Amino acid sequence: QLQLVESGGGVVQPGGSLRLSCTASGFAFNYYGIFWFRQVPGKEREGVSCISASGTSAYYGDSVKGRFTISRDDAKTTVYLQLNSLKPEDTGVYYCAADMDYYCANDATPDASDFGSWGQGTQVTVSS
Repeated sequence: QLQLVESGGGVVQPGGSLRLSCTASGFAFNYYGIFWFRQVPGKEREGVSCISASGTSAYYGDSVKGRFTISRDDAKTTVYLQLNSLKPEDTGVYYCAADMDYYCANDATPDASDFGSWGQGTQVTVSS
């Protein structure tokens, strides 16, 4: 059974950094693209970043491009999202999702409605 656990969130000041982790179990991790979304109350879950199964393709939303970096360690069945130069508007609950058939293209925003399995999320709060 596909299981995803997000961790690494916290409270940071603007300009600070965090590293989020998405640790997977119960499926052939190296065949799956991994997708990060974030959500704030009252808004839909927004696609932030993703990485393809091979690790050769990655996507970043316009609002995070140049500040966030995604990477994967298949041996640890974990995907990392490095968040640098954080802004208050980065505040939200960050979720990861996995899919074997949904390709992470570097120019296409992932749609949260296409994913059915979610972890519990990790809260990121950027505030002075």
